[in-house]
Amino acid sequence: MSLVDDARAVRENAYAPYSNFKVGAAIRATSGAVHLGVNVENVAYPEGTCAEAGAIAAMIAAGDNDIAEVAVIADSPVPVSPCGGCRQKLAEFGRGDVKVTLATTDGTTSETTLGALLPGAFDQHQMERA
Repeated sequence: MSLVDDARAVRENAYAPYSNFKVGAAIRATSGAVHLGVNVENVAYPEGTCAEAGAIAAMIAAGDNDIAEVAVIADSPVPVSPCGGCRQKLAEFGRGDVKVTLATTDGTTSETTLGALLPGAFDQHQMERA
């Protein structure tokens, strides 16, 4: 099963009663383990969570903390990319060259990298003092 297939399968579990826009995400950690996430909406819209954030939380809860690959899928006319906040969250745990596959449920895919999604990412090196 591919990472996109994993994201496609978990997408069905998304909780999206308000937008009906289900998103699934799958992260392969450098350990080889796959961690899954879905978007979870809330009637108080800002309180929902994105699929990518859910997959990151599952990865951390499982004891992994290095991303090797990411896949995100949604039922949309073009592949959906992570929101700005999730791009920053992904950059926290993955290098710029980490492969990201964006997919639609009808089979269209687009490949990019974390670095291309978030050029000039804010990272821990900017927190260091001279």
